[in-house]
Amino acid sequence: MCAGDDPTCHAFEEHRRRFRRDLEPERRAFLKSGFAATDGTTGDLDHEVPISGLLLGDVRHAGGPSLVSPALAQASGAKIAATAHYHLPANAETVHWGFFSRSLKPKVEIGSGDFVTIETLTHQASDDAERMIQGDPGAESVYLWTKDKMGVSPRGAGAMDAKVGPGGGLGVHICTGPVAIRGAEPGDVLEVRILDVAPRPCANPRYKGLAFGSNAAAWWGYHYNDLITGDKPREVVTIYEVDATGERDWARAVYSFRWPGVTDPFGVSHPTIDYPGLPVDHTKTQKTFEVLKGIRVPIRPHFGTMGVAPAEADRVNTIPPSYTGGNIDNWRIGKGATLYYPVAVPGALFSVGDPHASQGDSELCGTAIECSLTGTFQFILHKKADLPGTPLEALDFPMIETRDDWVLSGFSYPNYLRDLGPDAQSAIFQKSSIDLAMRDAFRKMRQFLMHAKGLTEDEAISLMSVAVDFGITQVVDGNWGVHAVVKKAIFSDRVA
Repeated sequence: MCAGDDPTCHAFEEHRRRFRRDLEPERRAFLKSGFAATDGTTGDLDHEVPISGLLLGDVRHAGGPSLVSPALAQASGAKIAATAHYHLPANAETVHWGFFSRSLKPKVEIGSGDFVTIETLTHQASDDAERMIQGDPGAESVYLWTKDKMGVSPRGAGAMDAKVGPGGGLGVHICTGPVAIRGAEPGDVLEVRILDVAPRPCANPRYKGLAFGSNAAAWWGYHYNDLITGDKPREVVTIYEVDATGERDWARAVYSFRWPGVTDPFGVSHPTIDYPGLPVDHTKTQKTFEVLKGIRVPIRPHFGTMGVAPAEADRVNTIPPSYTGGNIDNWRIGKGATLYYPVAVPGALFSVGDPHASQGDSELCGTAIECSLTGTFQFILHKKADLPGTPLEALDFPMIETRDDWVLSGFSYPNYLRDLGPDAQSAIFQKSSIDLAMRDAFRKMRQFLMHAKGLTEDEAISLMSVAVDFGITQVVDGNWGVHAVVKKAIFSDRVA
């Protein structure tokens, strides 16, 4: 049943309103516990919240049981005396562009149970700087690029002297962080609750109350070599408008343009979108207005790239997702969702970016509506010693939990950094397939149903065929993804 998360449902808007209404009591109770916004400085501590204000265990997921059993919640909660709230803005001092790294210095260190409001910027903002950068000090500092200076360098996990620019564009996402979780060690599990997600308002007074995003049908898209009309191949960018006040829960297209080719401030020519943050000169574009006329795109704000640092390499391209999360590109990673990550390095080193206003399963043309967002998160650390006998005991991949569902992420290669050897970061782009991702999703769901829900293998296989939905998460991120969704409600009569 649609819970305000299925835009194909004929009653989507009514279900979405009902879902928001149902969340209101929880939201008010949460705010009453003392949670409040900070003043916007890096790592700013707001105030402590008593442990009684925490939302632990089954209470967090009103639509069904949580993966965190009451016993595990009690064990993890007992290690928390009080919580604090931090604010991490997005600017040239707090972001890293295009890579995860076990060596990055944390921008803030927090304790288990703490809350952090984190600003994120889209890496596509320079497609329309007037709407997505101009007047925004944080965005301007990140996107600064003159013939003498880049605000953030490198952009990517590649060489500093790469022809297309420092970092080579081997990784495109602007990630805010990392956030270090005090006491986190390999073997632990980090629970990340997404408590709120909001669009970053346009700072240009011409567009007050609005936010904007960009969708690039680019050369890495699944469609690119299968066009049937017009000039082939081609890259087309569509700019979308979002209501930043939250009154309107759909986006509309404003205009589109063909990628004009860009000569960057260093003098390098870019005939295709081969490096992030390229400044588009709109005196050289031909804009097509009236595009997608009369079409409303339901917004599903979420974070395409979110995870912890892997252990296998020092600088890891953000594009292919892996066992520690990263660029999963699943629209379910939005408000109300909880993510569980296996910790791979001390401190976990959590980063988030690639914010989206909306995306369909597959992200077919290469991008979503790439739109800057701000999220509020709570981090709960579950220690390895407390995991035996719980559903999280054998977790070795990022898992999504929503109000009503458990969502498992399958990839062509579950840990491509380990599986593909020293050339993994380049080899993964040639070796992915939907078949491999489907096989991984099947195996993970089978293990989950047998280990966490106590089914036999035969029972699990039957249930997967009749009650589990497998979908294509994305076919554009190097390590392709298939997700498996199982409804919590089907276990409502099962005795634990």
